[in-house]
Amino acid sequence: MLQVKEIYKTFNPGTVNEKRALNGASLTLEEGEFVTVIGGNGAGKSTFLNAVAGVWPVDAGSIVIDGEDVTGLCEYKRAKYLGRVFQDPMTGTAADMEIQENLALAARRGQRRGLGWGISGKERERYHEMLKILDLGLEDRMTSKVGLLSGGQRQALTLLMATLQKPKVLLLDEHTAALDPKTAAKVLETTERIVTENHLTTMMVTHNMRDAIAHGNRLIMMNEGKVILNIAGEEKKKLTIEELLHKFEEVSGTEFTNDKAILS
Repeated sequence: MLQVKEIYKTFNPGTVNEKRALNGASLTLEEGEFVTVIGGNGAGKSTFLNAVAGVWPVDAGSIVIDGEDVTGLCEYKRAKYLGRVFQDPMTGTAADMEIQENLALAARRGQRRGLGWGISGKERERYHEMLKILDLGLEDRMTSKVGLLSGGQRQALTLLMATLQKPKVLLLDEHTAALDPKTAAKVLETTERIVTENHLTTMMVTHNMRDAIAHGNRLIMMNEGKVILNIAGEEKKKLTIEELLHKFEEVSGTEFTNDKAILS
């Protein structure tokens, strides 16, 4: 479903601020796989995800989604293949619009617009049932403005919107990093349920080693712009933070120094 082959990206080339963010990073995801992406600061995690999303063009390499080479497509043309949830709870929703209106926008994504009633009764029933899945009481607040919701409620709603049309690939960019631990756990639980029930191919960037180990069926670790560890199956299920740190040191030859990732 997703094949990323040896992509490179350097920012500000030829200047004193030159930074090689991706250095031959590769990843292949089969349909329905849920991979978590972990790494230290500057390892290339978010740059890798943004490259898949088409936020900027890569310098070399290729990106293929469901058999289609999207390497040369700009972000808005690539969006039809992707669902995305950002780190900032304020991103991904329209704050001044109602909950049901936000869901309607997500449901109509990519469709031709015409004249007619904004939201039909049948659609309201559908959105009501979908919101029940979140278990946040939002199904009884469908006419509330999204700007009135808490950060966790907004992230859960954004997750629902991003998966409404069952994207080819779901990209989660540290989508619980701005939430308190209890709310983050709730959003992650909802994420796991939606991804599993819809058999979605998913890539989740996280700074939290415990979450990276606990969720998904594969874990990759990045360092210096490339994938250095790829752990799946039974090995991942039995993995501990200590073992992961040891594997990182074996492969990279250095110690993992990101305390936030270790202690979260």
